[in-house]
Amino acid sequence: MATRTPDEIRASIERNRQELGSSLALLRDEVGQLTDWRAQLRRNERSLQIAAAAAGFVFAGGVGGALGAVLRRGRRRR
Repeated sequence: MATRTPDEIRASIERNRQELGSSLALLRDEVGQLTDWRAQLRRNERSLQIAAAAAGFVFAGGVGGALGAVLRRGRRRR
């Protein structure tokens, strides 16, 4: 195992410190992008609209509610 001089150790520590600083800056940017909910909404607007319409349909009774309403109307006319 090779022995390193104090100057080599200091240089290695400084390189590691600089790499860590760069990595933290990149991580901060990525976290900022991932947690930007407004940008997420803009990117997925169409899918969210479809999901909201489907959820509204289901909560309003869905196909069963629609068929029940149609069938009940038919019975009342007789």
